[in-house]
Amino acid sequence: MQTRSNPITPAGYAAMKARYDHLLGKERPEIVEIVSWAAGNGDRSENGDYLYGRKKMREIDRELAHLARRMKAAQVIAPTDQPDKSKAFFGARVTMADENDNEKTVTLVGDDEQDAGKGRIGWSSPLARALRGASVGDLRTVRLPSGVKEWEVVAIDYD
Repeated sequence: MQTRSNPITPAGYAAMKARYDHLLGKERPEIVEIVSWAAGNGDRSENGDYLYGRKKMREIDRELAHLARRMKAAQVIAPTDQPDKSKAFFGARVTMADENDNEKTVTLVGDDEQDAGKGRIGWSSPLARALRGASVGDLRTVRLPSGVKEWEVVAIDYD
């Protein structure tokens, strides 16, 4: 299945949208209120509340712009909709074994929802690129910062 530059799972998109809505509907209005109150207190050059509020508002606006761009470019892909579930594509949970039979399970997700600690690797990461299109039994070589490593695909499933 062809994907655009920003594939994302439905859950990942929902989390991104919730963050955007929270920033826009709660955090930003609170900061605007603080800045307005602080601006009414006189000299703005020495007003800590005003200066901090303006800085915080810029940070929120930058994050809102980033989230808006990512959501606009997002292509929501449900992992269960993959036509060929025998191969590793977006949304696949792949179990691999190295040359010492140490197993590792990773899920191929969008770059915006990656979390290595939970085994969720971004679609454009070196490991994900190596696993794309793999079938059970395939050997995949990955060049990592620690060196070259070879993995055998042991299992593929889609939640």
